[in-house]
Amino acid sequence: MAVTREQQQAGTLDIIDCGLADYSEILSEQHELCSKRRLGQIGDTVLVVEHKPVITLGARQSANKVVLDKDELAGKGIDVVEIRRGGGTTAHNPGQLVFYPIVNLKELHLGISDYIRTLEQTGIELLADLEVIAGRYKGYPGLWAGGKKIASVGVRVSKSIAYHGMAININNDLGIFDYIVPCGLDDVKMTSVLAETGRQASMEQAKESLKKLLQKFLG
Repeated sequence: MAVTREQQQAGTLDIIDCGLADYSEILSEQHELCSKRRLGQIGDTVLVVEHKPVITLGARQSANKVVLDKDELAGKGIDVVEIRRGGGTTAHNPGQLVFYPIVNLKELHLGISDYIRTLEQTGIELLADLEVIAGRYKGYPGLWAGGKKIASVGVRVSKSIAYHGMAININNDLGIFDYIVPCGLDDVKMTSVLAETGRQASMEQAKESLKKLLQKFLG
């Protein structure tokens, strides 16, 4: 695989730190890993990454709401990518921690709803490690802190193999969300660990906490 990264073996779970990478490159890698996982050539694997500025459009067309057109966004250095995960529009940029588990849900004995709750619980405990209290709103996937959205989740499952995953706002510039209607929900305000605590969090600390939680919940 082309992405430069550190790989950590954690039982049957491989956690791969992809650093800062283009969204399209990581999407291609997810597809490659999905094929290998489906064939049993690899075990469950998680890609951990920060993305260069990008807006992604989900499978639910009614939830894909972008304020600017592609040319205007390109002028601001923001790419736009259409994908087939659940949910609507979201945005990624440096300082946001994203993780993509490529896992066999049948082997983990998890249904899709239970799996999404597992991802959310991972995020809740990670944010608690960073001194932010976050929780769920019934009917709205993702995590919320003080009435504002701090993490987005969107997955796709094909023949028991799940991919895509979760994005948690740590230190990222929240201005990118001004160009979209997050997940198609009007009047949603976005927040981050930085906005909630007033302090820059260590991304390395956040990654270490994430790795331990991934081993706990998916290892």
